[in-house]
Parts: sequence; C-alpha cells; structure tokens
Amino acid sequence: MEPKTIISRKEFNLKQFFFQWEWMLVLIFILVNTINACLSPYYLDGRGLLSATMTFLDKAFIVFPMAFILILGDIDISVASTVALSSVIMAVGYNAGVPMELAMVIGLAVGTLCGFLNGLIIVKFKELSAVIVTLATMITYRGIAYIILQDQAAGKFPEWYTYLGWGYIGGVPFILVAFIVFAIAFGLLLHKTTFGRRVYAMGTNITACRFSGVRVDQIKLIIFTLAGLMAGVTALFLTSRMGSTRPNIALGYELDVIAMAVLGGVSTAGGKGRIIGAVLAIFLIGYLRYGLGLVNIPAQVLLIIIGLLLVLAVMIPNLKLNLRGKQPQMQQWEERRKIDKTI
Repeated sequence: MEPKTIISRKEFNLKQFFFQWEWMLVLIFILVNTINACLSPYYLDGRGLLSATMTFLDKAFIVFPMAFILILGDIDISVASTVALSSVIMAVGYNAGVPMELAMVIGLAVGTLCGFLNGLIIVKFKELSAVIVTLATMITYRGIAYIILQDQAAGKFPEWYTYLGWGYIGGVPFILVAFIVFAIAFGLLLHKTTFGRRVYAMGTNITACRFSGVRVDQIKLIIFTLAGLMAGVTALFLTSRMGSTRPNIALGYELDVIAMAVLGGVSTAGGKGRIIGAVLAIFLIGYLRYGLGLVNIPAQVLLIIIGLLLVLAVMIPNLKLNLRGKQPQMQQWEERRKIDKTI
C-alpha cells in the first residue's frame, strides 16, 4: 500500500495571484494618480501628497475593525455617532477642568464602551440583526451628544493637542505614522493569528463554528468593542485637526468607512477580505478626493465615481465566480458532444 501525503497548503499559482482584486486596486490607483497629475500641475508635489493624508486618514482608523465586522457578515453603522459622542464628552470634560491627557483617555473609554454595548446587545439578542441594533445606537449616541452640547461648540484645547492632527515626525505626518502602526497590527491580527482564522470561519459558516466549540459570542463582542475603540481614536485625531467639536461632527463617516472596506475587497456576505485591500482603497478614495479638489470638481462627481468603483468591486468577484461555475458545465457539454459524434 502506497503511503499517502496530505498537503496543508495550496500550491502557488501565478495566474491566480495576479488576478486578485488587490492588483486591480493598484491599477486603478495608478490610473487615478495619472489623471490627477494631468488635471493639476500641483498634484505631484511630494510634501503636498504627504500633507493630504491628514485630511482623510482620521476616518481610516475605523476601516480596520469594520473589515473584521463585515468579514463576520455583520455591519456597524453607529461608528460615526460613536466618534461624535467620544469627541463631545472629551471636550466637555476638558472644559470642565479635567486635564487634557485624562480627557483623551475618557474619550477613548467612551468609544470603547459604545462598541461594547453594541456587541453585547447583538450577542444577547440574537434575533436582532446587527444593522437594526447599530441603527438604534447610532440615533442614541448622536442624540446624547446633542443633549450634552445642543448646538454649541466646545474647544479651546491646549496647543500641544493640535500635534495629533497637524504634527510631523521627520517630515512625515504623525497621523500617517499612527495609521501604519494600526494597519500592521490589524493585518497581523487578521492574517497571522488563530483569532483571525476564526473570524473568517465565522463569516463562512457561523453555525458550524458554534458547534465546533468556537466562542462565537466572545469574538463578536471583542470585534465590536474594537470598533468602538477605533472610533474613539478617530475622535482624538479629528477633534485635534478641527480644533473644536460639535454634536454633528463626523456626519456620514459610517458610509465612507463601509465604502472603503467594500472597495478594498471585503465581502458584505462575510468570509472574505484583506487588510491590504482596505488600505489601498483608503488611499485610492483619499487621493481621488484630493486631486479632484485641486481643480474644484464638484463633490457630486466624486460621489458618482466612488459609486461606480463600488459597483465594480461587487461585480468583478461575482463574474469570476460565475465563470468558474460555467467551466465544468462547458466541459460536460463538450464531453457529451464527443460521445454523440461517436455514436
């Protein structure tokens, strides 16, 4: 009897490697930068490109936990309201006499608590979908922010606090350095740990995971809590960049974050997505807005372009699956035709 060998890893396929969605994003990114350079002679300024990251990377911190949530097959549309509530409570605390360092910690704690409450409700009341729960908390968190500040603004932060949003480290924006650190951390967590593998498994078949002994509820709770924490981080950077805060801060951020994750190849059906794709989508949309802003192209045109890119992101994977599904059928038809000819 011949010995059998079990292959634990798939063999490297060059064709499949270059047909991944991330390479399509690279091509689109190159195309966007080429068009922007043609539209404006000021676009390819190195310092300007670095400085532009400070205008769109604040919301990018939420994209990482959002990718985890989408891979689970869930969604969180309360992240923008969490940003607002964290920012408002931090500012009100500082204006009431709390040291700025402690106020920042309180802002992070508020965001973490909001995410924890989202996750707790979702795991305790399984009959409620994540979109319903986070829709309710989205309204609630924003409403609390309005109750605290009403239509007023809060600010007058110390000068050193503006460094978060506008500071540099050796010519590189501080926010960009922080973003790279978080991108590496979340990338390793998703792709190189048991926790990440379980997230993918839950997105593929959560029932099988539950019967296999995976602590499904605990993982969901951790991920939604992480989303709240990163919303608090966004609140710190966004408030620092603006210099003050209002209850309507970060309006529409939840749609931008979801769009970045989906454009990056994260499937809303669950079980699919990579951090590198989300990172590419963040810079693609960010520099698209920056370039079009240099030539005063209306925001409505930008929305149309992003919408078309999202449609493309959804269509191409489905087309590939359909083609793969049709290949065995074509082979069967060819075999039947050969049999019919011989008969």
